[in-house]
Amino acid sequence: MLTLKAAGLVDVEAGAIIRPGIVRVSGDRIVGIGESAEGESSDVIDLGDAYLLPGLMDMEVNLLMGGRGENPGLSQVQDDPPTRVLRAVGNARRTLRAGFTTVRNLGLFVKTGGYLLDVALGKAIDAGWVDGPRIVPAGHAITPTGGHLDPTMFAAFMPGALELTVEEGIANGVDEVRKAVRYQIKHGAQLIKVCVSGGVMSLTGEAGAQHYSDEELRAIVDEAHRRGLRVAAHTHGAEAVKHAVACGIDCIEHGFLMDDEAIRALVDNDRFLVTTRRLAQAMDVSHAPKVLQDKAAEMFPKAETSLKAAYEAGVKIAVGTDAPAIPHGRNADELVTLVEWGMPPAAVLRSATTIAAELINATDRGRLAEGLLADIIAVPGNPLEDITVTQNVTFVMKGGKVYKNEYADGS
Repeated sequence: MLTLKAAGLVDVEAGAIIRPGIVRVSGDRIVGIGESAEGESSDVIDLGDAYLLPGLMDMEVNLLMGGRGENPGLSQVQDDPPTRVLRAVGNARRTLRAGFTTVRNLGLFVKTGGYLLDVALGKAIDAGWVDGPRIVPAGHAITPTGGHLDPTMFAAFMPGALELTVEEGIANGVDEVRKAVRYQIKHGAQLIKVCVSGGVMSLTGEAGAQHYSDEELRAIVDEAHRRGLRVAAHTHGAEAVKHAVACGIDCIEHGFLMDDEAIRALVDNDRFLVTTRRLAQAMDVSHAPKVLQDKAAEMFPKAETSLKAAYEAGVKIAVGTDAPAIPHGRNADELVTLVEWGMPPAAVLRSATTIAAELINATDRGRLAEGLLADIIAVPGNPLEDITVTQNVTFVMKGGKVYKNEYADGS
């Protein structure tokens, strides 16, 4: 039995502080909260003036990309699958130590021979071989030939370079998209990622233009939903968002170009929006081709407007960073940006905990409550008053195991 003691703990559902912050842990579960949880513990961790929070969640990362040693312009052709996984180990550790104990890894788009590297990374973390957050993997992102996340940057000077297979997510027509989805599920994907529209980093076509036909989208959703998996859709354009929702997509990623009608569709159909707003002001596109810089200059300023409108309309918003669009381990920057752009700190914390847990159908995390997983972090101040304290996580526990404790040893 272990007892954590702090100045307070955050009730994320109520948006309130419980004092003193006492949590009792047995094994991988929380077994007591508040003053009544004192006693009956063989060990006590005193966190002083810190505040306890449930482990945070990032609903859009790609741990296999970014990080130390990567050459962004060439890594897709230079890095073999083992290199990517080894780099991801460092990214996973940084993410966990930043206080994010659960992530969705949303879609590989590199040559892997069909292997689902995020599934393998998640297995290694669950086995205790490496440190990292719990991973909800999507395997390979599903996209049409020449669509967003089909690597097109080499085609202009080397036709045929980096051609991906159906198993690796490049699928056209109803039969192929069904096969692509089934392959991801067979090899361990726990959700499906699909590219419904273009994106800022797409070299081909308008960023908001719809990629797949409605018939193809319905086939993807049908395959996933029959197997109990949700579908996340990279989507920017307002019309593409409306078509995605009408076809049964569960979650919109980004949505920078949404209009009021698209936002209303999300609300009326009880769908989720994953934010990724920090990248709109922090993503470095200075070395990207001019066509991509122009897309960013057009789209990024619209992200703030669409976010505010979505929040005010009552859309269920979950935190996502699109790391490495912002660096791994800086995930909390997204929380700060959401507050700067008009969301109350309590609402932002729910977006990174309870709403994120709902998005992944997880009932065992997202709150500090008896019976839930002991995924617990500490920050050096009250995040309801100053959300920036989440950028300085000082204690991390996942499943009852301590991974970071600056109060004990400065780690």
